Amino acid sequence: METRVAVISIIVENYDTVEELNAILHEYADHIIGRMGIPYRAKHINLISIAIDAPQDLISALSGKIGNLPGVSVKTAYSGVSCE
Repeated sequence: METRVAVISIIVENYDTVEELNAILHEYADHIIGRMGIPYRAKHINLISIAIDAPQDLISALSGKIGNLPGVSVKTAYSGVSCE
């Protein structure tokens, strides 16, 4: 199955959603290459970056679930490289 490499950028403005966000990410753990989280205490937000290698529809589903969380913004950037 063909996969894509992407980076998902997440901004969490509502700390109450962090537990649900972590549960969603855990569902997709097999496809996640790496994760970096930065708490920006001065602005009371968290910045999270997810590197993922998965089929495009799976990446879109993950981004959609994250984007539906209240107080969470998400954007996805895809690499031009596809993998088999």
